[in-house]
Amino acid sequence: MTTYAPERRAARVAGVWYLLLAIAGIFAYKYVPSLIASGNATATASNFMAYGTVVRIGIVAELTEAVLSIFLVRALYRLLSGVNRSHASLMVTLVLVAVPIDFVVVLNEIAALMLYGNSSFLSVFGRPQLDAFALMFLDLHAQGLYVVSIFWGLWLFPFGVLVFRSGFIPRVLGVLLVINGFAYLAIGLVSLVLPPYANGVSQALLLPEALGELSIMLWLLIRGVRVEHRTAPSLAESLSL
Repeated sequence: MTTYAPERRAARVAGVWYLLLAIAGIFAYKYVPSLIASGNATATASNFMAYGTVVRIGIVAELTEAVLSIFLVRALYRLLSGVNRSHASLMVTLVLVAVPIDFVVVLNEIAALMLYGNSSFLSVFGRPQLDAFALMFLDLHAQGLYVVSIFWGLWLFPFGVLVFRSGFIPRVLGVLLVINGFAYLAIGLVSLVLPPYANGVSQALLLPEALGELSIMLWLLIRGVRVEHRTAPSLAESLSL
């Protein structure tokens, strides 16, 4: 008889959401920011006007990443709520708080694109002024992401604890998630409070910042969870999944 493991299916679903989120996030947070010439409003304006379509795709990717995080945490809740419902609820809450902040932060990029455009009502400003204002909005976007990164770190703490206590996912992955959470927190807080040290801290924590989530994503996708297989559920049970 065919065997069935809903926990394994839930793990794979969470892994797929994690992968999609990672793809959107890499494009939005790595590629698009590379077009910004730090402190050089003119060069930044040239890049953004030359690659305007790419920037708009990046904005959509950032919004998509925020939405995907909702589906991801929902899948993780279904997988891990049986371990500790309070921790699982906290995990969901922290993600849901971060999403609207991320949406508001994206408005800064949209404002920058408006300033790079040719709207007639902006003709009262000179091009250098518009470029300077646009760069200011892009800087605000970066600062806003540091705020969001605090929540990116916080939600990994209950997630890591749940993984550690689950019994069906290797405990080391839970430890790596907690370390990952501390890395996000450190980068976000240092960038906001001690900006001169932000780049050094980001470089030093580059591996911890990515290792935990990358490891759990690959585990969920490739291995799933260790569960005892059961016989196939009834039709009613299948529809409830």
